[in-house]
Amino acid sequence: MDRLKRAVLGEQGLVILFLLALGIVCVTVPSFMTQRNILGLLQSVVTIGIVACTMMLCLASRDFDLSVGSTVAFAGMVAVMVSNSTENLLLGILAALLAGVVVGAINGVVIAKLRINALITTLATMQIVRGSALIASDGRAVGVDDPAYFDIAMSAPLGIPLPVLVMVLCFALFGFVLNRTVFGRNTLAIGGNPDASRLAGVNVGAIRIWIFTLQGLLCAVAGILLSSRITSGQPNAAQGLELSVISACVLGGVSLAGGRAAISGVLVGVLIMGIAENVMNLMNIQAFYQYVVRGVILLLAVLLDNLRTRATGRRL
Repeated sequence: MDRLKRAVLGEQGLVILFLLALGIVCVTVPSFMTQRNILGLLQSVVTIGIVACTMMLCLASRDFDLSVGSTVAFAGMVAVMVSNSTENLLLGILAALLAGVVVGAINGVVIAKLRINALITTLATMQIVRGSALIASDGRAVGVDDPAYFDIAMSAPLGIPLPVLVMVLCFALFGFVLNRTVFGRNTLAIGGNPDASRLAGVNVGAIRIWIFTLQGLLCAVAGILLSSRITSGQPNAAQGLELSVISACVLGGVSLAGGRAAISGVLVGVLIMGIAENVMNLMNIQAFYQYVVRGVILLLAVLLDNLRTRATGRRL
């Protein structure tokens, strides 16, 4: 019985359950497997997927970032406003990337050097960054002047939308970072036992700063792609993104207690979140009920994390 429970709660069990659920959806919702719907589904999870790659590192190191939604919106606003004012698309993109890096670095320094709790720090920056976006835009959407800006989201090399390719590249890159680099191993070690990692010579503070800086950078990438897809900079965009991203990561096996993460699990978690919303849209379920479903998924994610932690504790 214990062996069966470990298999179900483990990474392989998650993939099996996902495939079973996918099979049921394919049978019960005929329009689900159409090419148009699958591409739409993948595009709908691009923002969550990109941000989840670095949220995985935050959670694995016993931290989390509640400011990701605000940073995505802020970076999108910066990209549009700078490209409009300078009439230079490249400058707009670079300014947005810089803005994301600055927000992430500030989070990292405050948490690692000033030793302020990640919850309080990122909750504060969430409000500050969102407020900055609203002030800069006077609370209104900012339209895109350069038609080339639309091409970022509309282009489709090899028939695959560019945002989807960027998401796939992010998963491949951060999967390599987590599993094949010293940085990734040290991230998991810090999450498992930060004091032991520090005694072993790991620069815990520097790694935490780098993790949050990378988080800010990928939020900026997601913000640029999102603003291109919705054809404007929206100061209220990506509200609630942080909860969806954390839910996807925890569903994918990333431990809230730190020290455990798998990029394949995070990918499955992101797809579960996307498929749940996509199926509800195909079945014409009102958006009000979708909030309930997202809340249930979040609760299930935390419950699964609790069960995995207990199972791991018994094995140890």
